[in-house]
Amino acid sequence: MAPEIKYTKADVDLAVSAAKAAFHRNSEWRLLDASARGRLLNKFADLVQRDTKYLTELESYNNGMVVNLGLYFSETNVKSIRYLASLADKIQGDTVPLDGDNFTFTLKQPVGVCGLILPWNFPILMFINKVVTALAAGCTVVVKPAEQTPLTALALAALLKEAGVPAGVVNVVNGYGPGAGTALTHHPDVAKISFTGSVEVGKLIQQAAGKVNLKRVTLELGGKSPLIIMNDADLNVAVPTAAFGVFSHQGQMCVAASRLYVQSGIYDKFVEKAVEFAKNRKVGNPADTTVDQGPQIDSEMLEKVLGYIEKGKKDGAKLLTGGKRIGKSGFYVEPTVFADVKDDMTIAKEEIFGPVQSILKFDTLEEVIDRANNTSYGLAAGIFTTNINNALQYAKHVEAGNVWVNGYGMTGQQSPFGGYKDSGVGREGGLNCVDPYLEVKAIAISLPKKF
Repeated sequence: MAPEIKYTKADVDLAVSAAKAAFHRNSEWRLLDASARGRLLNKFADLVQRDTKYLTELESYNNGMVVNLGLYFSETNVKSIRYLASLADKIQGDTVPLDGDNFTFTLKQPVGVCGLILPWNFPILMFINKVVTALAAGCTVVVKPAEQTPLTALALAALLKEAGVPAGVVNVVNGYGPGAGTALTHHPDVAKISFTGSVEVGKLIQQAAGKVNLKRVTLELGGKSPLIIMNDADLNVAVPTAAFGVFSHQGQMCVAASRLYVQSGIYDKFVEKAVEFAKNRKVGNPADTTVDQGPQIDSEMLEKVLGYIEKGKKDGAKLLTGGKRIGKSGFYVEPTVFADVKDDMTIAKEEIFGPVQSILKFDTLEEVIDRANNTSYGLAAGIFTTNINNALQYAKHVEAGNVWVNGYGMTGQQSPFGGYKDSGVGREGGLNCVDPYLEVKAIAISLPKKF
């Protein structure tokens, strides 16, 4: 490990130096007008669309994502690039009615070199989310992919070069957190860090960002998201949606609906249907288009998920299906359903990041809102109900950055995304997503009293 740490620090230094040179006020990149930046990014979207099949297969090889899910996200990714490209020439300042004989206006300018640290669960999506946003703002970037998934960031960087992005604007450094990540977060020439990953690492990055300079920080971290199923919910929709909310991508999602609260009047019926649904999910080779669930990312995550399942059984939760590793080759875990879960159990408090559905019972909306909020996380939440008042009361009072009613996971680049509490700092997506990559400069001009 020591040689890797030594040499990736040197690589980060080189990458930051290249990004800094590309950000110089007289560089080719900085002299491009905003519309030209948008055209380059739209060309990138064309190339991503052209290479959809290759990128989808590479992502599956990268982290075990089932091909069908990868194809779904490939369409979303192209739309995201085009949306962000459209914002490049929409960055505008304001005129300010300052007292006196002054003409005052604001100028929004790119913050500088940005360090972008990607997670392993959605590498392509997060590369696009962070890199294209930074480029739309006019910044230059150094990207550090997760060490588990080094491949697709390199492929996307090559497409940005093919699209015509000048040399030095986008740099990719593969490496481990203690090497490349530490060097990037401590580098004095990096003006901003954007990180998606665990709460533990996010806290370290926030501390590191203030060590040598005051880096701007955006953090999108973990979750323990509550999904509420009211007595009046349509179970034909709620059951499969709740399952997809926690089983998709092997449960390796920050927004996973990993606390499923079901109202007492339908609890037994819901549990029965949830178990039946889980048993019918097909687990296997992610390249097989008939497969619903692939492997966990690596042996470490496999053992972590199996460990949480054992804790659930030990704490007294009722294991109704799944709970075991599948075979001896690959890192496959059976879709697992626990019932009679209590709020103080480990599986109800900690982020599992695996295909484990924990079902809890509640009686009233008032009660379940308090229970849903009794966590240090606050990324996402959902509710199934036909009562608009219940839906709006829950949406208003639940402590989460994203709330979904009668569905789960409905988001896109047009919508702000981020969390309350330990689930993160700042927002990505939406019309204002470029703002964290900008500085606002106020310019006041004293005007003569006579002219």
